[in-house]
Amino acid sequence: MNIYVGNLSRNITETELRDAFAAHGNVQSAAVIKDKMTGESRGFGFVEMPNREEALKAIAALNGRDLKGRNLTVNEAKPRTDSSPRGGGGGGFGRRY
Repeated sequence: MNIYVGNLSRNITETELRDAFAAHGNVQSAAVIKDKMTGESRGFGFVEMPNREEALKAIAALNGRDLKGRNLTVNEAKPRTDSSPRGGGGGGFGRRY
């Protein structure tokens, strides 16, 4: 199960994030999302736990819990949707005179 973790401290490491979830079950991966330009944490990440039951227990245990001075927001990650329109499209540049 893919788990969204929000409101992360800017200085949390992926190891610290993994350890917080590993206390509740097997963690396949943990990632802190970083800004491409600065390399700093964007304040959220994702944890992958292969066992759904363990993942649900981890969500229940960690949602709202303080980790490095921040109360976590933890829930099942929703599939990514592309909300930006695709394709070309010229804009109207006004009337031709």
